[in-house]
Amino acid sequence: MNPSARKVYNANFTAKKYKKFLGELNKGLQGPIAFRVAETPVFLTKDFRDKLISAGEDIIDTILQPNFKEFTERSIPAKWKVADENNHPHFIALDFGVCKDAGGDIVPKLIELQGFPSLYGFQVQIADSFGDNFNIDNDWTVYFSGLNRTSYLDLLKKTILGPCSPDEVVLMDVNAPEQKTVVDFYATQRYIGTPVVSLADLEQEGRQLFYRVNGERKPIKRIYNRLIFDEIDNDPHIFDKVVDIRKSFDVEWITHPNWFYRISKFTMPFLSGDYIPKTQFLNQVKEVPHDLENYVLKPLFSFAGQGVIIDVKKNDIENIEDPENWILQQKVNYEPVVQAPDGGVKVEIRLLYLWPDGDKKPTLAINLARLSRGKMIGVRYNKDFDWVGGTIAFMER
Repeated sequence: MNPSARKVYNANFTAKKYKKFLGELNKGLQGPIAFRVAETPVFLTKDFRDKLISAGEDIIDTILQPNFKEFTERSIPAKWKVADENNHPHFIALDFGVCKDAGGDIVPKLIELQGFPSLYGFQVQIADSFGDNFNIDNDWTVYFSGLNRTSYLDLLKKTILGPCSPDEVVLMDVNAPEQKTVVDFYATQRYIGTPVVSLADLEQEGRQLFYRVNGERKPIKRIYNRLIFDEIDNDPHIFDKVVDIRKSFDVEWITHPNWFYRISKFTMPFLSGDYIPKTQFLNQVKEVPHDLENYVLKPLFSFAGQGVIIDVKKNDIENIEDPENWILQQKVNYEPVVQAPDGGVKVEIRLLYLWPDGDKKPTLAINLARLSRGKMIGVRYNKDFDWVGGTIAFMER
């Protein structure tokens, strides 16, 4: 992390500025942002930025392999397999913990990955607000690949809208207004014009899907999908009440729901490299490691850290009834590299890629960062701390 930028930021930080910053982020919302926003961004050195880029490129190369779909076919649960899958995901998110290697160098280590959208809209908003309220000058950027704010939003529009007009594309989640990430939904609507709808708002007529605006029924050509099937898994009769989106319709998925499973923890055992922790499918572990304290046990088909066993015991492994649906992953130890006024804070950086139709490969576009003092990264594990939560990383241009 960049020590000189950190020193300047901390010296100029005030609670009054932070309160104003939060007020701007919450402006126009029906309620306050449902997750904690950190008091600070992250300031990356050029060296660490380059390591992140290199680590990401190695993973993207695996996803680009022509047989990627073949070896990830088992990742998709049969009951959640959706028709009309396309050839590539439109969004890829790679989560890296900031760690220290055996030589004492600060390095990124892959934690998880997903072929699913993240906060592509809100991250523009939070970057703008940090810049305005904390005097972060134009020598710093949150964008990669030579993008700036304007060209990034153009790429986001190209990815989500394609050849469609904004009112032909809907951003859809289960109960969209009640999601913790609703701030991102409305930021996206503000930047590119896509209406925000819930699953129950979809109407079907033959192979066509529609939504309503002020009573007027409008056709849907693309769905910017933010729905994760885990959220409706507890209702076996869900598709008796709403449109069964698993079926074939005359719509394009941005991105198709199957990619949520293909690019996920399921992909980890197929990756290798300096920035990838050793990961195996549990049913392929021939000998249980003697140092289990250095591993975590993760279920393949859960999200947001649910079901993860951090302090693994041998009987935990023995009690797993479906080992083919779990991974044993070498533990990543975060280094508290961000200096808060009262000590170090751990960091995770999420690289966010956009892959519009027609492009040969995804473009690394923007980032998301999360700060933690708890045992795990994530808002639910940091409720009683400050200088933690969602944020963004700035890099020197």
